[in-house]
Amino acid sequence: MYTRYALRAQATSAPPARPVATTARPAAGRDAGGATGPATGHGTGHATAPSSADRPPVARRFPARRADPVASCGVSQLRIATFNLLHGQPLAPDGSPLDLPPTAEDPLAEAIAGLDADVLAIQEVDRYQERSGLVDQAAVAAKAMGAADWRFAAALHGRPAPVAGWVQDRPVGGLQVYGPGEVGTATDLPSYGTALLTRLPVHHWRARRFAPAPFGLPLRVAGRRGLTPVPDEPRAALAAVLEGERGPFTVVAAHLSFVPGWNMAQLAGIRRWIADLPQPYLVLGDFNLIGAVPRTVLGGATALERSGPRRIRELRAARRARPVLAEPRRRRVREPRARLQGWHDLARIPTYPSHRPAVQFDHVLAVGVPRDAVGASLAPRTAVSDHRPLVVEVGL
Repeated sequence: MYTRYALRAQATSAPPARPVATTARPAAGRDAGGATGPATGHGTGHATAPSSADRPPVARRFPARRADPVASCGVSQLRIATFNLLHGQPLAPDGSPLDLPPTAEDPLAEAIAGLDADVLAIQEVDRYQERSGLVDQAAVAAKAMGAADWRFAAALHGRPAPVAGWVQDRPVGGLQVYGPGEVGTATDLPSYGTALLTRLPVHHWRARRFAPAPFGLPLRVAGRRGLTPVPDEPRAALAAVLEGERGPFTVVAAHLSFVPGWNMAQLAGIRRWIADLPQPYLVLGDFNLIGAVPRTVLGGATALERSGPRRIRELRAARRARPVLAEPRRRRVREPRARLQGWHDLARIPTYPSHRPAVQFDHVLAVGVPRDAVGASLAPRTAVSDHRPLVVEVGL
């Protein structure tokens, strides 16, 4: 566990062998400051069972990844995925909640293994919460996918309380980040947050936390009728610089506020937060935003970055340095505005609700990734969560 978490980790040598996924359960802000610290070594972690009739139909095999490299890139494809877990809650085919089985982590482990992801961002992750069987869900997911390294950033420590949000047993100072070296620690401090897991070598880890909006919204909650007033909650984001076949690239895992405007400010803050890390960038997660809004926000943050005070000073200095010519004064030409810098969705597939997807809250956004490097994408239904995972194959 680390506070003031900044991170530099020794790149791993070779990722472990990939598990063979033979089954998968298909279709069923203001900135509160960052934190930094050294990264640890690599490792893996760790009510009545629903009958087979209660579970969603099982897909016999997740579509196999392409054996051939991406033609234009000459590199093999990576499977990139994001998944809002809803704390591993099993759901019936109609979207109603089911009881946990005796081995609480089994449905979650099966869902994660079925994705066969090389890089996975997960949100609404529990760590030692009673409602999810007192398991470390990030460690369970890491073991299921064969992750070489991972981090879990606790957005908060406490226990869920109906309607009221969260109740803290005792205050915990600063942002807490857990990795393979912390499996089995702080079991008396239940927490909830975001995790990023990978089979690839990691050069650098970074984590930050966002404060909640000062108000909530009425939302639909699984298992309840109508709308339920829900307060906003703190959010966490993780970034990692990974080593791909063509060199390093940066991946971000995030879960943003459901309050309109607040979530857009958080997303723009993420773009500024990773500005010193190497491109290409992949930003994954549940943004609670739909359509073109996320890529427009990220593109706008880039444009503002390029036309900020420093750029303005450079333009003024260049104008003053021009020689004075004895010519009639010409009409002034305005400097062109900065253009949006190529952020695009790698997949456009509805992901929510899982039993009847109608909107896409979950996104994989990129800049610096050629469009012809993007392969197949899928949003399969699993036995857990009210969101479907979003999976994209990319040549990096």
